[in-house]
Amino acid sequence: MGKNKLAKFADMEEFPHVFQVSSHLVREGNCFEMKGKWNELFFKNDHPIVLELGCGKGEYTVGLGQLYPEKNFIGIDIKGARMWTGAKDSFQKEMKNVAFLRTNIEMIHHFFEKNEVSEIWLTFPDPQMKKTTKRLTATNFMKNYQQFLKQDGKIHLKTDSNFMFTYTCEMVNINQLPVVFSTDNLYESDLQDEILNIKTYYEQQWLSRGLSIKYIQFLLTNKQEFIEPDIEIEHDSYRSFGRNAVIPE
Repeated sequence: MGKNKLAKFADMEEFPHVFQVSSHLVREGNCFEMKGKWNELFFKNDHPIVLELGCGKGEYTVGLGQLYPEKNFIGIDIKGARMWTGAKDSFQKEMKNVAFLRTNIEMIHHFFEKNEVSEIWLTFPDPQMKKTTKRLTATNFMKNYQQFLKQDGKIHLKTDSNFMFTYTCEMVNINQLPVVFSTDNLYESDLQDEILNIKTYYEQQWLSRGLSIKYIQFLLTNKQEFIEPDIEIEHDSYRSFGRNAVIPE
């Protein structure tokens, strides 16, 4: 492991707004002390809590926190060295409404209590074209989110992937989830929103390729059962950038 990554891991251990919990402890039934008490124990307010799942470098988490000081934002990812970018940035800016949680997204219901979260952002998640249950908008994840997201809580998906966007639209439609807004070309749409104009490192890469950005916002209503879409979707024909890719000027 490189010295740079080791230094980042050391920083992550020291940041007061970063929480790293052993998945083994959670699976063994140990209750996360912040569950149900994020506002009481950490944020020290009663503001709405918004999650960014698969936050990567955390640019969206930090950007949202700057735009909306009246809300609390938590970026969640399993890659600590990547998350370090947003964690350090928010620490240096002394942001009191931003935190980061390092864990597997499949396990997040262990970290939040019923009705504790108001919104979820999914920013450029892996479309998982071969693994439906790994897709962050799959019905198994809807059941997971339902355990802690408020009734009619908002879910935002911002993606370059036509596969992910098409699948999500089908999932939302077949389960009759209310759609607030949907477009297959965000920056050519009539939706002018400073939130959506936050561009992450990866989004800038997709835009540099000339790819359109898709966006859908829908409400998660309480359901006993979800129906999984049974459709064939053409796979995306391009590959992700390598980790050392440089964004063209």
